Amino acid sequence: MEAILVSACLRGVPCRFDGRHKASSETEREVAGREVVSFCPEVAGGLVTPRRPAELVGGDGHDVLDGTARVVDDTGRDVTAEFVAGARRALAAARNGGCTEALLMPRSPSCGRGAVYVGSFAGELVPGDGVTAALFERNGITVRPAPGV
Repeated sequence: MEAILVSACLRGVPCRFDGRHKASSETEREVAGREVVSFCPEVAGGLVTPRRPAELVGGDGHDVLDGTARVVDDTGRDVTAEFVAGARRALAAARNGGCTEALLMPRSPSCGRGAVYVGSFAGELVPGDGVTAALFERNGITVRPAPGV
């Protein structure tokens, strides 16, 4: 059976920054018949739930991994280290679970794929990937944003 890593919030775990989840029937259809590894990089990196919203500043997740961008919360607190640690733990979980694909929460500074919030906390999206999505891609794990979220 083919394994897939899925953002824990998409599986009903209330681990989002606002203490809620984003479970959906679309996600369940996407993973039906597959071994699922549920994982929240932000919690695994040491952040609490609920927590302040965070966005990428100075680039996307690839830039964070390269050390040229940061992740900050809406009070200005730098949470880059927690996001990078969580991404590394997510990669280890994916490898341990035999996952070659990941279904991740769209627009998230961790899990976003293709579009992330710009860092102004004004709801503005820019092209790019979250920290975990970037690390997965760099390590050969195909990343897809969850449908319908």
